Amino acid sequence: MRYAYFMELRHLRYFVAVAEEENVTRAAERLHVSQPPLSRQIRDLEEELGVMLFERTAKTVRLTSAGVLFLEEARAVLRRTDEAIANVRSTLGELRGELAIGFSPSLTVEILPDALRGFQKAFPKIKVSLHDLSSEEMIRGLHKGTIQLALMAQPGPKCVRGLMMEKLRDYDLCVALPPGHHLASRRRLKPADLQGEMLLGYTRSGYPEYHEQVAKLLGCAKGKDSPVAEEHESASALMAAVESGRGVALVVSCFTKLAGVRLPVRPIAPKIHAVTLSAVWKRTKKSIQGPAGHFLHVIGEVAEQKGR
Repeated sequence: MRYAYFMELRHLRYFVAVAEEENVTRAAERLHVSQPPLSRQIRDLEEELGVMLFERTAKTVRLTSAGVLFLEEARAVLRRTDEAIANVRSTLGELRGELAIGFSPSLTVEILPDALRGFQKAFPKIKVSLHDLSSEEMIRGLHKGTIQLALMAQPGPKCVRGLMMEKLRDYDLCVALPPGHHLASRRRLKPADLQGEMLLGYTRSGYPEYHEQVAKLLGCAKGKDSPVAEEHESASALMAAVESGRGVALVVSCFTKLAGVRLPVRPIAPKIHAVTLSAVWKRTKKSIQGPAGHFLHVIGEVAEQKGR
C-alpha cells in the first residue's frame, strides 16, 4: 500500500514520456521540464517499486520486461483519469457565464481552435468572445476587466505587475518569403542571408518587443533606427504585404499555419527562440476560477498535446 502514498500522476506521465521517447532529453522537452529533475523522478520511481524500469545507454533508454508491464498499467491509469476528468466536465456542462479572451492570432493559430472546440464541448452554456488585440491592449484590458484572459507573447517584468501568467508554448524564429523568392530554395536561413532584403514587420507601438528582437538578431546598435522598413498592424496584413513581394518578414514558427501554401516560411539556423506564448490573467487572492480557470485548463492540455 505504500506505493499509493508515494506515486502521483506526474510520476506516471513522466515515466510514459520517457518510455515513448526512449530518450530523457526529448522526454524533458516534451514535458517542458528540465532533464535532471526528470531523471531523479524516474530513479525515485524505480526505487519505490523495487525494480529497474529502464536499461540505460549513453544515448537512449529502453524498457526492461518490468518496464513494459508497468507501461501498460501506467497508460491504463492515465486513460482512466482522463475519462474521469471528461465525465466531471460533462457534469459541469450546465455551468453558465461569459468569458472574454484577448488573443494574438499569429501566436494562437496552432492551439486556439482545438481549445475552443474542447471548451465548447465541455461547457456549452458559457459564451466565449474573442478579441484580436495587441500586447499593450491586452494588458490594459486585463487591468480594466474588459477581458478575463489574454493569450499573448510572454510580457516583460514591468508589464506583469498585478498579473499572473502560465507558459503554454515556445516558438522559434522563421523568415516568411514572397512566392518565388531566391531564398525559398534553401531549407534553412541564416541572419546574414537577410542583408540587403526589404524587411517587413509589426508596428513598433503595438509590438515593441518584436523590434528589439529583430534589431538584436541583425546586430543593430542600441539607439539606431529599427531595421524594419515597413510596419503592419496584424499578421494578416503582414502576410499580404509579403505575398505581394514588398519584402521578407521575421515571424514565429507557428506563422506557417497561417501562411499555408501561400508563402514559403523557412527556419533560421541555428534555432533562435522567438517567443513564449503565455496565458495571462489579473492577479487575485484566489487562483484563477470560473470560466477563465476552466478555459486555462483546456488550452493547457491542448498546448501540451501539440508539444509532444
